[in-house]
Amino acid sequence: MPGNTRSILTKMAGRNPVLEWEAPDLPEAPGAPENLKESGLTLSFLNDMILRSLLVRGTMLGLDLARLLCLPFKVIEESLQFLKDEKCIEVTGGDLIGKVAYRFALTDLGRTRARDALKMCSYVGPAPVPLEDYVEQAYRQAVTGIHCTPENLRGSFSHLVLPEELFNALGPAIVSGKSMFIYGPPGNGKTSIARAIGDFMNQAGGEIYVPYAILADNSIITVYDPTVHQLAQDSRNERLDDNEATVRRLLNTHAVDARWLRVRRPVVITGGELTLDMLDLRYNADANFYQAPLHVKANGGVFLIDDFGRQLCSPKELLNRWILPLEDRHDYLTLASGKKFEVPFEQLIIFSTNLDPRDLVDEAFLRRIRHKVGIEAPSREVYTKIFEANCKRLGMNFLPEAVDYLYERYYSRSRSPRASDCRDLLEIVQAICRFRKQPVKLTTSLIAEAASSFICEF
Repeated sequence: MPGNTRSILTKMAGRNPVLEWEAPDLPEAPGAPENLKESGLTLSFLNDMILRSLLVRGTMLGLDLARLLCLPFKVIEESLQFLKDEKCIEVTGGDLIGKVAYRFALTDLGRTRARDALKMCSYVGPAPVPLEDYVEQAYRQAVTGIHCTPENLRGSFSHLVLPEELFNALGPAIVSGKSMFIYGPPGNGKTSIARAIGDFMNQAGGEIYVPYAILADNSIITVYDPTVHQLAQDSRNERLDDNEATVRRLLNTHAVDARWLRVRRPVVITGGELTLDMLDLRYNADANFYQAPLHVKANGGVFLIDDFGRQLCSPKELLNRWILPLEDRHDYLTLASGKKFEVPFEQLIIFSTNLDPRDLVDEAFLRRIRHKVGIEAPSREVYTKIFEANCKRLGMNFLPEAVDYLYERYYSRSRSPRASDCRDLLEIVQAICRFRKQPVKLTTSLIAEAASSFICEF
């Protein structure tokens, strides 16, 4: 692989996307390669991919090979000719319209070489893109400077009752695209707010391009994950089963590189299950290729660490792992060979916790977290609005006296109100009514019964 990744990272990280564009809703698409050199792959690497494909899939048309590898036929044509001259493949049939319709099969020698290639790496699928191409595209579509205004942000928070000052604190944090620390007592909407930010980025943050896989130091690393990356609604140009897109790729006329998929900005959510291993390359020793870690899959989107401080690894270990990436906007990954390489760290990362931040992080880490947003217990006015909204959601009558009872019996004494209490108490009331086969109607006696079983007093 070319050794200029560091210079690309330094150059791209120094940009100020806010000055270059205001609304990166659709970054420039990677163009399809004109030849093997532009694909960033070597002839021997592509030869092995074709041999493995024919061994696993059997006899294939040239068109189907191009579709599988997500490369224009003119790019793989040189490799097919080389393998044919080397007696590794043969043409067993086809139409007269050209090599794209030839049917290719392995010879005995080809099967031997294909098995050797499969032992070295069993990856079969879309060809990877070079690491430096991925780096450049990731910075081109960074979350920094994303178009966010009060008007287009409110839609993602319409289901929440937020004080205006809190809403006004969240907007600049999203615009910065840097990092956010959300803290406060449990049950007051930290996770809901973080997820709403993710929804905004996913639905209104525009679209980005994600490769199926990248190639680093001749190692394949898969990046696209259908559980994380949601295909854009109108992404026909990137779909393998789109005939029109296939023709454009074969002719290579203003086509998008089919090794990239157009997706909505990803949202990765982790909680107590997060371990340090999830932040490193996952190596499949049997298949001899890698899967990208979670934060690489989140590039261009949101990475939410919920319940921060309750992970299997200690907060100190996690913070030590990320203290430099948060500052420098790139991370280091290590291959099984011990070779390290840099990748972008370009996502809006959100830490959410109900623990005291002073017990979790030191000043050096807090300095690197650009925005700190405290979520406190709701005021009585906000609590009432949340209570009323949940009544509406459950198809239940709103009863101000029920809120009065909760404050007189609990919140004005020892227990602080929690925003989640509204949902939990009203759902208990609903369950009581259903069990007794009576209409779901809120009364003071029912809210008292629900509270007595829900709110523990020791």
